[in-house]
Amino acid sequence: MKPESKRWLVLIASIAINLCIGSGYAWSVFAGPLNEYFTNTLMLAGVTAAGITLAFTISNLLGPITMITGGRIQDLFGPRWVIFTGSFLFGGGVFLTGFAKSLTHLYLSYGLLMGLGMGLIYSCTIANTVKWFPDKRGLVSGLATAGYGTGSIVVPPIANALIGSAGIMGAFRTLGIAYFIIIAIGSFFVAQAPANYKPEGWTPPAPAPGSAVSGVDKDWRQMLADPIFYVLLMMIMIGAFSGLMIISQARQIAIDLTAVPVATAVAAVSLIALGNTGGRFVWGAISDGIGRYTALTLMYIISAVSVFALNFTSSYGLFITASMLIALCFGGIMGIFPALTADTFGPKNNGVNYG
Repeated sequence: MKPESKRWLVLIASIAINLCIGSGYAWSVFAGPLNEYFTNTLMLAGVTAAGITLAFTISNLLGPITMITGGRIQDLFGPRWVIFTGSFLFGGGVFLTGFAKSLTHLYLSYGLLMGLGMGLIYSCTIANTVKWFPDKRGLVSGLATAGYGTGSIVVPPIANALIGSAGIMGAFRTLGIAYFIIIAIGSFFVAQAPANYKPEGWTPPAPAPGSAVSGVDKDWRQMLADPIFYVLLMMIMIGAFSGLMIISQARQIAIDLTAVPVATAVAAVSLIALGNTGGRFVWGAISDGIGRYTALTLMYIISAVSVFALNFTSSYGLFITASMLIALCFGGIMGIFPALTADTFGPKNNGVNYG
């Protein structure tokens, strides 16, 4: 297969895989039924919503750790087998959650196994795809990460149907099997990008004077010695905070602020996820045109105004508008940063550097 055709196949497979691992952001759909299962069915004492949500927190904290290790392995040996290994961890973690009888079990399956698998897979699908598309880094980085956001759009209605028919535990078991199959098969279509790949007929633009884009590949040690790394680290941490707050608790926040029925609150989860997904490729394409830093500045301003507006609303319409804008900007930040990392520190070691 010609490289031009192969790179699009890699992108499609990576999007499908990211759709599965992005289902973690549909957590708010599972949180309520899990709480009811532990307190009403298992009659466990001391179970709280915060205790249930800790599983989601553990998963998101562990993901970046295996993003680094997975990025290093895929930089050396290619992404295919790293993703295949991750399919066992991620799919297995979700499947085993369907047998949870305690919070400890939940933390180990949904938190530990799923989080480790998510990081391994994400480091490969994003970094490798960016290497295949040096001519469209912002757009393709956004598209690849949009698959991640799409999981939180597609999964909620499916999960609700499964919960209604098979219960919360049956839903986890079914989803775990489906995730494993899709990710494992998809991994064999994720070919490693050739070193310093350039599409036929494309000439890399020269770095602008004074730009943070050096045109030089840096390893993780050189990156840590560069002050711009710490600026970027603070930027992504600040940018992620409001988005994660809304995405992880959208269902409950909608109920608390606007007193809407549960079904309407669940619909809010999908609408917010739509903003998260759309932001990834919309802002990615915009950043290719106006520059990464200009795009990021706009996103931070929009996000800050939207968070402020949430403090003064009891209207479901305003809640949805502000929340979707926050998610749009969160998705944009998450979508742009893989490309920004490659721009700043070079594509060669982007698997480790972005992780």
